[in-house]
Amino acid sequence: MEEQLISKKELLEETSISYGQLYRWKRKNLIPEEWFIRKSTFTGQETFFPRDDILKRISKIQKMKENLSLDEMRDMLSPKMTDVSMTEEELLQKGLISKAALHVYASGESEACAEFTSRDLLSLYVIEGLLQSGSISLDEGKMAADVLKRYDASEMKAHTELVILRKLGVTTCFIADAEHILFEQSVKVVERVALRAASEELKTKFMQEDHQ
Repeated sequence: MEEQLISKKELLEETSISYGQLYRWKRKNLIPEEWFIRKSTFTGQETFFPRDDILKRISKIQKMKENLSLDEMRDMLSPKMTDVSMTEEELLQKGLISKAALHVYASGESEACAEFTSRDLLSLYVIEGLLQSGSISLDEGKMAADVLKRYDASEMKAHTELVILRKLGVTTCFIADAEHILFEQSVKVVERVALRAASEELKTKFMQEDHQ
């Protein structure tokens, strides 16, 4: 499927933002450089954007700017997790992660983890969401946890996903950076989790607590 684009002129009209706002947000890395696509038209060179991505991003910026500074929004939208660590007790107390997710994540570890790093927290948050969805079993959750533990989150791209597949009762999972993935018809796609979106959601929860 060909990616749907929107021109800069259409974008400014549809979102009611100014040229200056758009490029200020670009300079602050609130909008990725790669979303500014230069194409030749009959009037010359014009700038286009991936329609769905840019409209969702601008809507999110407009909502966040009521409570956050540009720098806080930049940190929120960055693929890098906020440098934070939490204990199991703190996670349970805040209601961020359930005991079931902690158990699944700790499976195979020789000893309990005293503190969870930013990388752990993102993986735990994804596992929590998968278990809450009811679409995977505990064993499939352990498989996903193993993949997430070995993934370097600093390599996260805009379209990085955790993909869980099932074929003839056999489940597998992997992490992919491609926007479009075509599977054979006999494969059931159980879940596709956008890791960058999960990271943004988790950071939103942290910032909401900081501002309470």
